[in-house]
Amino acid sequence: MDVREYFIKHPKAALAFSGGVDSSYLLYAGLACGADIRAYYVKSCFQPAFELEDAKKLAGFLKAELTILYKDILANETVANNPRDRCYHCKKAIFETIYAQAREDGYTLLINGTQASDDVADRAGMRALDEMGVRSPLRECGVTKEDIRRLSKEAGLFTWDKPAYACLATRIPSGTPIDTGTLQRVEYAENELFSMGFRDFRVRVLEGYARIEVREADWERLCGRKNEIKDRFEGFRGILLDTGTRP
Repeated sequence: MDVREYFIKHPKAALAFSGGVDSSYLLYAGLACGADIRAYYVKSCFQPAFELEDAKKLAGFLKAELTILYKDILANETVANNPRDRCYHCKKAIFETIYAQAREDGYTLLINGTQASDDVADRAGMRALDEMGVRSPLRECGVTKEDIRRLSKEAGLFTWDKPAYACLATRIPSGTPIDTGTLQRVEYAENELFSMGFRDFRVRVLEGYARIEVREADWERLCGRKNEIKDRFEGFRGILLDTGTRP
């Protein structure tokens, strides 16, 4: 089954929309197939501001309906305590929020952008989606990340080469409680790196330090600007530099 056949069988769906590469292509594909797709974006302190702006921009480009929902995710004590399976509890809370609004809007099928290249064997968040009956058309149709980037480029979607981005909560080690102040410091630090021309990086929190992870190709440039970066970062004990494969 290909994506077009999927939307022939399922012509009406609510989409959990992040503004990232995968869900952006899925929104485009569903609309191109003539399906009734409404996008739902949940804004919490785990999502940086640029993700919401990208979601609005992409929805506007496609003339798609976009519903923005606001969630105080740290009001969930389990999520705030940041256990190893935090993603399970977070995804469940987020998708319950979407489901409630989608049903009120007349949508009974909820889909998301998980695709065939995603390793879902041991992901707590995917367990929550499976339990809730959330469907993943791209994964079910065998569409890979490489396919999505190529097809997105052909469709003129600005998201086609957007770097993969995990939520801000992933920057904090499991077992360390999450608070809005730490998330804001991380978001500010990552915005600073982006303004300096870096891509595909992470700023993780380690015992009060900002540990910067970049691609190996960016290592020399990162080291050369270490003092500038240190001056730009706020609220950390200092910075640690790390390298390796793509974060």
